[in-house]
Amino acid sequence: MTGKRLYFRYLKTGMEGLIELYEKAAPVTCATIWQALAKPIRTRVIHAMYAGPEVFGELPPEARIAELSSIPPENQSIMPGKGEMVWFPQAKGLMRGMADEALILALFYDHGGRTFGPTGWVPENVLGIMRDGIDAIAEQSRDIRWTGAKDVEIGRYES
Repeated sequence: MTGKRLYFRYLKTGMEGLIELYEKAAPVTCATIWQALAKPIRTRVIHAMYAGPEVFGELPPEARIAELSSIPPENQSIMPGKGEMVWFPQAKGLMRGMADEALILALFYDHGGRTFGPTGWVPENVLGIMRDGIDAIAEQSRDIRWTGAKDVEIGRYES
């Protein structure tokens, strides 16, 4: 396999999936996220309320590089497919009660997902797809609805 990949790992179980980046379709998004993940990040993911089979977490402060604010819309969708990861920055004040900016990576772990939330339909940049490990990750992700948030690590996959 050629091209850059990320790993997405549930820390408690060690379940891991690999995300192939869509470098041709989303070159700026992929390059910028790759740069932001120069060191693996750990974040807590929660299950979406409106979007269906989606888990998401915020980039921690140490991964918040200046270039993240200049990612243009590219390879956008409102209906990501099974295994697709999206970039979803939310500006401060986007929603009522939202005091701070939220820089989010989200993983759609099954079919039927949509980028719909409290403000309606929101096109998001699709940056890659998880094929390797998606079924195990889906099982762990589905469980979040009943057991609560889980800690994950996301980083560059160096084979």
